[in-house]
Amino acid sequence: MKIPDELKAGLPPSLWGKLLSATPVVMTVVATILAGLASSEMTSAQYDRSLAAQLQSKAGDQWGYFQAKKLRSTLQRNAFDLLASTGELSPLDAAGFQRTSDKVPTPPAGAGTAKAETDLLALLASDEGKATLDLLNRDELPATSAAPALDHRIETAIAAVETSSPEAEIAVLVAPIEVATLDRTLVAARDRVQAFDAAMKPTEQVIARIESALAHLQTGAAGSLKRDFTALRVRHAARRYDAEASLNQAIANIYELQVRKSNISAERHHLRSQRFFYGMLGAQMAVIIATFAMAARQRNLLWSLAAAAGLGAVAFALYVFLNV
Repeated sequence: MKIPDELKAGLPPSLWGKLLSATPVVMTVVATILAGLASSEMTSAQYDRSLAAQLQSKAGDQWGYFQAKKLRSTLQRNAFDLLASTGELSPLDAAGFQRTSDKVPTPPAGAGTAKAETDLLALLASDEGKATLDLLNRDELPATSAAPALDHRIETAIAAVETSSPEAEIAVLVAPIEVATLDRTLVAARDRVQAFDAAMKPTEQVIARIESALAHLQTGAAGSLKRDFTALRVRHAARRYDAEASLNQAIANIYELQVRKSNISAERHHLRSQRFFYGMLGAQMAVIIATFAMAARQRNLLWSLAAAAGLGAVAFALYVFLNV
């Protein structure tokens, strides 16, 4: 944008005149910059909204896993209660199996059964078998590393979410938490899931082998042994599902905080976009006023019409802001 020499000639040869001649150019540049910033902030707000929707979907998946595993735990515990109510349950170990098996003679054509008994006794007497049976009889899970302590701010925000506090209160608690802190906490929660699965794998493999060996038994002791083992297995499965549900709940809670953090960021970008837009309008108004002032000196009708058009655009923007 270049001010014509004829127009400059009509300006006072003072500092005010120089500023007046530079105002349209400077304000045009400022208005362009503010328009770009407003557009950039709006794009960032839209991105954060989209990210929040994706995170909410992931949180929903984790809550779905949580509910499914809680339901499975309940079903397993109901099965255990039914087994426990229909007869006395006995601890399962190699010595107990040997005593029970010796009381019932093996059928004449029982070579396969004898081998199954031998394999089962060997499995129950092994170190891994003893460790697994000990966990089943004590109704415990394999030891895993303790969960790392949560950041106090995250713990407080999660408690607010779990108690259904107003969103405004939750936003105040979530706002000071850094995105990087939430990301690290989420990674740690996922690592706990993998560590738990790795710790459970050997026990689950031994349980599957015991179950397979018991399925091949045909002695009179098999029915009692299968029943006792099934009761221990379903009780163990219930405890495992409860532990897995807690891990899914921890991940879901972090996702919920990330959703709110992303929404807070979107609101901030949206507000900044609005204010940049208002600044752009102010800069354009300055261009119009300065141009009108210079045009008035030359009584140029075209410059006056441009000023009127600019004022009309500003009035329309104010109308949209206040009424739409």
